[in-house]
Amino acid sequence: MKFKKVALIGCGLMGGSFALAARMAGWAPHIVGYSASESSRQKALSMGVIDLAVNSIEQAVSEADLVLLAVPVTATEACFKAIAPALKPDALLMDVGSTKSDIVAAALNTLGDKLHCFVPVHPIAGKEVAGVEHSDADLYKDRALIITPMASSGAPQVLLAKQIWKSLGSYITELTPASHDAAFAAVSHLPHVLSYAIIRGIFQQHNGTDLIALGGPGFRDFSRIAASDPVIWRDILTTNREQVLFQISHFKEALNDFEKAIRANEPQALEDMIRQASDLRFNWRMGANKHSEE
Repeated sequence: MKFKKVALIGCGLMGGSFALAARMAGWAPHIVGYSASESSRQKALSMGVIDLAVNSIEQAVSEADLVLLAVPVTATEACFKAIAPALKPDALLMDVGSTKSDIVAAALNTLGDKLHCFVPVHPIAGKEVAGVEHSDADLYKDRALIITPMASSGAPQVLLAKQIWKSLGSYITELTPASHDAAFAAVSHLPHVLSYAIIRGIFQQHNGTDLIALGGPGFRDFSRIAASDPVIWRDILTTNREQVLFQISHFKEALNDFEKAIRANEPQALEDMIRQASDLRFNWRMGANKHSEE
């Protein structure tokens, strides 16, 4: 597996890490990059993440065998419109968006006769910091890669997408776009909302600054994701709004149970709920579905 030209659309953390990992894997000798930010393009070039920085999506995509789209999810449709005319008929196009139903809809609206080239994926990896300067060649190693093929995705493209991510050290799980969005509303999108809400709730108190100064390791670990990129997470929460709202309603019920037990001074009920959650968390292991495919 080797590509003459890889096009990176979006020179940030996710795209930059993919480029570095691809170089390390040995199948991407020439990577061309485009980003809406000139400074991001130049930084990626100076870091050796890309070999050539270009001024348009069309320039990047032209004659590319592989195109990775690594932009905020709300920018996807506009990028697809620019990609479609320049995309080779036998190329592989992937995105790395954290929501999938909206991206599939965008592809259906824009890609036309290049639709078979597109395979939606979501690597379950990242950092709370954004920017190409934080790129990491090992970001995707031993991490899940969710692939959500469309009915229109070409069989060769789907197979190649799996081979690519396995070569980067990822393990593959296949879901439908709808089941992906429902699942990640629960295990990713809701936790971000809660982390943002906790920080906001503390700082809205008159002595919030003093309170936050007393936070220890537990607070640090729980609140870490509140430092995540605001634009990226604004887009994720709005594009997956129905599933996020559904999960918020479940959380409200669970929180209400704790509130009732505390108000009623029922220590046994509290202990039972805490023990249940503690046992479930103790028995959870990240990557438990590592062998779900092949």
